[in-house]
Amino acid sequence: MAAAWGLRGPAWRLSAALRAPWRGLAATSADAHSLTPEERNQVVLDLKAAGWLELRERDAIYKEFTFKNFNQAFGFMSRIALQAEKMNHHPEWFNVYNKVQITLTSHDSGGLTKRDVKLANFIEKVAASV
Repeated sequence: MAAAWGLRGPAWRLSAALRAPWRGLAATSADAHSLTPEERNQVVLDLKAAGWLELRERDAIYKEFTFKNFNQAFGFMSRIALQAEKMNHHPEWFNVYNKVQITLTSHDSGGLTKRDVKLANFIEKVAASV
């Protein structure tokens, strides 16, 4: 029996429409490096405009998403989980019913990196499509 997250077997095949937003989003080694001060200033402004909060004490970003019901919240999380696995970059998150709280930081790099920004942008696209 295949593990649920192994995505093996016909029950786990994704349509091309669901896979399309993920193209070109795999993490690269350059993504794991901390942002330059200039990159960071611009990125933080853009993310704040999208509703993300900067957690300075952790060098992380945070956002809470609210959906109509648990099924929407879980579907949202499932799409992010597949991309996070592909990027080998996993969010810290918490879900209760229709709410999903997400914190992004790169523990191996000691703070916010391009990888976090890429995942945050992907999360925003998924949230907009739910």
